[in-house]
This record gives sequence, C-alpha cells and structure tokens, in this order.
Amino acid sequence: MNVQHVLDQYSSSIQERDIERFLSIYDSEVHIYDCWGQWESKGIAAWQENVTEWFIGLKADEEILEVDFQDVMIEETSDLAFAHCAVTFAAHKESDGEKLRQITNRFTFCMKKVEDTWLIVHEHSSLPINMQDGKGMFGLR
Repeated sequence: MNVQHVLDQYSSSIQERDIERFLSIYDSEVHIYDCWGQWESKGIAAWQENVTEWFIGLKADEEILEVDFQDVMIEETSDLAFAHCAVTFAAHKESDGEKLRQITNRFTFCMKKVEDTWLIVHEHSSLPINMQDGKGMFGLR
C-alpha cells in the first residue's frame, strides 16, 4: 500500500462509514490534532471514540459523507512520509443524494512504514481563523 492508497482508504471508509477499515490506517500510538470536538486525541482508543461517535451520527442522520482531497503534496523516504492537502467533506442525504453542506479543512498527515504498510502516526487538521470574530473560516475553497 502506498501513501496515496492510505488517503484513498481514508476517503472510502468514511463514505462507507466503516469504522474498523478507517482505523486500520492509523498507528496504535497515533496523535491527532482535530478541528472538531477535542483539542487532541492520543492513541487509537481515544481516536476510536471520536470516530465511532462521528460515524454513528452520520448513520443516524442518514447521511453519506464524500471526501475529496485537493492539492495533495506527498514527500516520502523509505520509512516516513508526509502529505499535506485540502480536504473537502460534503454531506449528502443517503436517500436521494441531495447535498446538505460542505466544509474544507487543511490537513497534514505523517505516516511511518510498518511491515510494508503506511500507517498514520500524526494527523493535524486546521482552518484559518477570522481575526475579527474569532470563528473558523470553512468556506475558503
């Protein structure tokens, strides 16, 4: 599996709301800085709690989340890789595909190779802040 495959699995497992498949691309000691909920998650158990709540909420609301990566830049060595990009999350009604909302965040992923498989060891999502009102600016893309 190469770095691009990790990003593809990230996207497809969110759309499928497949918690186990989504978590399989993360290292057990993952450290995440997220724009939502908690400031950070340390370790796969903490991340699993956040992801489970997120995916269950999507299912309960009967929403499918499409994930689109833009401006992906990947740098890798034999055992470490970094990817940074913009990621757009678009929620659609499961029943008819109607688009409900969309946001774009900035992401950086750090991965390490474990037995020929890339695993995310650090993930950082962010967005610019409007200096006048202190609110996140989700709609810049």
